[in-house]
Amino acid sequence: MRIDHQAEIFEIIKRKIQGIDSLGNAVGDILCISQDAVYRRFRGDTLLTIYEIEKLAKHFDFSIDALFEMNKNKIVFDFQAFSAYDFSMDSYLQNMLDSVVSLKQQKNPQLTIAINNTPFLQLLNFPHLVRFKLFFWAKTHLQIDELKDQLFQHEKISDQTFAIGKEVLRVYDSIPSKEIYDPELLRGFTREIYYYFNAQHFQEPEYALYLLGTLDKFVDHLKDQASQGKKFLYGTQAPASGNDFEMYHNETLNATTTIHYKSDDYSGLFIAHNIMNTLHTTDEVYVSDSESVLLKQIANSSMISTVNEKDRNNYFSQVKSMINGYRKKIEADLEM
Repeated sequence: MRIDHQAEIFEIIKRKIQGIDSLGNAVGDILCISQDAVYRRFRGDTLLTIYEIEKLAKHFDFSIDALFEMNKNKIVFDFQAFSAYDFSMDSYLQNMLDSVVSLKQQKNPQLTIAINNTPFLQLLNFPHLVRFKLFFWAKTHLQIDELKDQLFQHEKISDQTFAIGKEVLRVYDSIPSKEIYDPELLRGFTREIYYYFNAQHFQEPEYALYLLGTLDKFVDHLKDQASQGKKFLYGTQAPASGNDFEMYHNETLNATTTIHYKSDDYSGLFIAHNIMNTLHTTDEVYVSDSESVLLKQIANSSMISTVNEKDRNNYFSQVKSMINGYRKKIEADLEM
């Protein structure tokens, strides 16, 4: 076995554990060896056996094929297979919480995000919108059997679900972010509400108007955060320091939602996959290339947080006008 491959294995493991545990503890527990034995392998004094590589690959979820081929044009992504997916709102949010908490624990974390249609992290300010978005995805796009004959109805968000979502939002708000928005903000989401109204998928058709009204509040809150350059929970005040929020308007189109994260020691990328699932990678070359593209996209966009009040007002006015257009269509249909 070549030493450079062994060094790469330990670099992969370091990126996976992201400083939450020491390399000696993490690897030692898996291989049932002492920390001193781990660091002998880390230095290359002792070679990993094929059985040790197998154990590490299974536990830390990396591809041996990709490792030994060392082809920089091949990228390894993590994803959650639909066959194993739990579509409860709690589990979906818990996965998000695990990710943002892991990032927050790093030194100097920051986010760069390109938004395609729906800024899901920001949407957590309004849990009923999140609930509808997840229901629509599961029933209409993934055609989950148990939802086949269900109509969407108003339900109280459980205390546990509310608490998880609020904690995701609190941690996300505390991490500085640069976010790129385009003219299609919420257009797809609004069409989904209108589609369910026309398809008679609401138990109470008037609930479509409630969701559109809540979307209106969401837009107002997003605009408020942009004007102050701070992220904060709906119904609260912006903090005096921290929670930095830079919002950019890309006048063309964000092809997909992309979330780049980095700290002093780690970086990675989440990419929207099958609408609301995500692909994740820490491949250094791919992550670096993606960050470069995002930064170029920012350079070609207009900053509308704290500055450019006219452009900011015009942008959000157009979004609210689009929502209001669908509201009028539904109100007219209800009056018939």
